[in-house]
Amino acid sequence: MSDNSNTYLAMFLGSRTSPAWQAWEAMSESERHAKGQQGMAAWHAWVEKYRDAVVAMGGPLGKTKRVDKGGVNDIANEMGAFTVVRAASHEDAAKMFVNHPHFTIFPGERVEIMPVLPIPGG
Repeated sequence: MSDNSNTYLAMFLGSRTSPAWQAWEAMSESERHAKGQQGMAAWHAWVEKYRDAVVAMGGPLGKTKRVDKGGVNDIANEMGAFTVVRAASHEDAAKMFVNHPHFTIFPGERVEIMPVLPIPGG
């Protein structure tokens, strides 16, 4: 059984209809490429800064399928990527993502951080 104490899931979110995304799409291919390289360098610097806290790098998320009583359907949502970190508190985990390149360079809108709780009765 794994110990989830002090473990937090960070979800990177953004909407393709947001002004930031529209501005991203309005850039030329070369501008987007240059901005993307700048963003990835900043993202790697963030990972290096918090390397001792990163439990799972996670990664970008692809298209979503929803399964419910009605079956399987393709849907769209705002989830773009995820990372798992360890921190002394929820507040400390959240502070790790202040000014993250997801929304300071890339057109993402926010990062939501939530504790990974133990499985009840586990």
